[in-house]
Amino acid sequence: METPVDTSQIVKFATLDDLLALGRANSLWPLTFGLACCAIEMMATGMARFDLSRFGAEVFRPSPRQADVMIVAGTVNKKMAPAIKTLYDQMLEPKWVIALGNCAICGGPFVYPNQYSVVEGVDKLFPVDVYVPGCPPRPEALIEGILELEKKLTGKRRFPEVKIP
Repeated sequence: METPVDTSQIVKFATLDDLLALGRANSLWPLTFGLACCAIEMMATGMARFDLSRFGAEVFRPSPRQADVMIVAGTVNKKMAPAIKTLYDQMLEPKWVIALGNCAICGGPFVYPNQYSVVEGVDKLFPVDVYVPGCPPRPEALIEGILELEKKLTGKRRFPEVKIP
């Protein structure tokens, strides 16, 4: 009588949720959406020197109906807030938001007593998944933010974290 072959070393089974999360994490489609100087750094991230395509997020989509990640890059004014909220609402589910730069996170240097025109954090408009600090943040910081979003989606990190002493 033959002994059964242990297939656990050969075949790996995954749940459908794990496969969907892996597919979503490796093909993020950001919305082409920049408001201020952080948008220049976001554009630089897609260029050859930093090569965002290594992470599956190089396809910046011009329509919110084709995008699943909104990268809010820059200062959000109260006059612009309804339009940004509309774009967020038009994105299909599941959708994620990255707040890029201090202006998107907390209003940046434009917040002072009795100011009336700047939204003090885009999280007042809709939920934010990843915060990328800096003024403006470097392209490497945006790549790190995208990797953090991938980690949030899959539960593990694709590349090891670099520990800076």
